[in-house]
Amino acid sequence: MLSHTQPIATQRTVSGIATGKLAVWWVIGSEIVIFGGLLACYVMYRLLHENWHLEAAHTNLIAGSINTFVLLSSSLSIVLAHKAAEEKKTAKAFKLIWFTIFGALCFLCIKSAEWTNEIAHGFVMTRSLFWGFYYTAAGIHALHVIAGAIIMAIISFDVRKGKQLHRVELIGNYWHFVDIIWIFLFPLLYIAK
Repeated sequence: MLSHTQPIATQRTVSGIATGKLAVWWVIGSEIVIFGGLLACYVMYRLLHENWHLEAAHTNLIAGSINTFVLLSSSLSIVLAHKAAEEKKTAKAFKLIWFTIFGALCFLCIKSAEWTNEIAHGFVMTRSLFWGFYYTAAGIHALHVIAGAIIMAIISFDVRKGKQLHRVELIGNYWHFVDIIWIFLFPLLYIAK
């Protein structure tokens, strides 16, 4: 019998996994298919084009490295937010969620400055196949960063009120997925020159 004190998504289960968790894992699974296909195509084209490294040499390794640090730090803060939520420390969880959002905003600002500089120097999506992949992969990833930040902002206010604290874990799982995708993109786009 379901209790009316908690959302149904935290209790109802057919598979032994709460519905909310199952939904997040389905989303992550579908996103893995999207990024997996994109990255597989990228690797295949890179292996077939000997001059690929000439274009890749123009990516900004410093910006990519800073963004890697920013995302990994924001991943830590969402883990700490989840821990605080489990301990019912709602004010602390709220602050840590917003620290994660701040990390997302820093990532997007750095990425915007990086792209502005690259575009100003003629490295646009239509310049070569590399830049087409670069902007597509990094752009789709940036959209996921934006989506994660928006969802975190929305749930943070319920968390501050002590409501639906389970959602911190759910958005945390999504955020870790976003970080893992970047861990694949960073070496492929910035390091493997």
